[in-house]
Amino acid sequence: MKVVTIKDVAAQAGVSPKTVSRVINGEAHVRPEVREVVERVVAELDYRPNAFARSLSSSRSYLLGLFIDDPVSGYAADVQHGALLRCRERSYHLVIEPVDLNGTHWADQVRSSIAALRLDGAIIAPPICDEAALTDIFFEASLPLVLVAPSVASAATGTVRMDDRGAAREMTDYLIGLGHKHIGFVQGPSTHSASARREEGFREAMAGAGITVDESVVMRGDFSFRSGLELGERILQVDVRPTAIFAANDDMALGVLITAMKLGIFVPEALSICGFDDAASSRAAWPQLTTIRQPKAEMAAAAVDILVNPHFRQDSDNAKSHLTLAHEMIVRGSTGPVAEAGVIGFS
Repeated sequence: MKVVTIKDVAAQAGVSPKTVSRVINGEAHVRPEVREVVERVVAELDYRPNAFARSLSSSRSYLLGLFIDDPVSGYAADVQHGALLRCRERSYHLVIEPVDLNGTHWADQVRSSIAALRLDGAIIAPPICDEAALTDIFFEASLPLVLVAPSVASAATGTVRMDDRGAAREMTDYLIGLGHKHIGFVQGPSTHSASARREEGFREAMAGAGITVDESVVMRGDFSFRSGLELGERILQVDVRPTAIFAANDDMALGVLITAMKLGIFVPEALSICGFDDAASSRAAWPQLTTIRQPKAEMAAAAVDILVNPHFRQDSDNAKSHLTLAHEMIVRGSTGPVAEAGVIGFS
């Protein structure tokens, strides 16, 4: 099969190879109608730019790095998928770099990766995006950087996030609207800024409805299924158990759900359970989990778009470099109206 070249694309599109290069690299100063024609021909011919040749002919490597603490988690899988697909669309390549902040030499390893890979830019996923010692390494290397879901936005980086606090408030308001007043909350780890924002949203909604939070059914987990199991045992065996439990992520919510099944507590008849993230496991459980869909893949794709924008700079405060994407509350079978008084819900 003949390899399609940039000259083939240019000939069929009726433009110069330089114009094709500008379109592929996302550069400005290309008329919209010309860009549309070139993109159509690129798709028709299935043209794949040669990354090595491109890097030789320019100062760019066409490599982006995704730095993440746990590359095998469900969250990481969605982030990687979104970034990989967008890199493919933009004719870039993605390198996944795990970062274990508990390791002894993690900083040296990050510096070595940056030096060896000659990256054009980097994306840092949560929770390590809030580690100043890590982001400082990228600043030292003058490497364009986008943070996904950081605790605060910075003019020195691009940022992509969602409104965790608003989403948690919306979910809590939904539970209150079902008649629940005694609502337990399973916190995420204190080191994860999104965990704090989700708890803030929960408490804001409770206060807004004039409901006092029962601190005996607010317990800290670590975003793991195991911690959901353990805390579910504790919360569901208090003297007056809650009628609903909101966990700060789906893995912990599913742990609570399994514990309720073990204790013979009917869900949602006697206990409503909801989570956060819309992980694949939330749809595999029975009943399926009510949750907040976090646009993880979309946030990663948007981070790629920011980095490949030729006008993006680390010191830019351009609004296009600081994005907040919409969430979605997804109601499934794990939540329902509060049970009538006297219904204990045990089999």
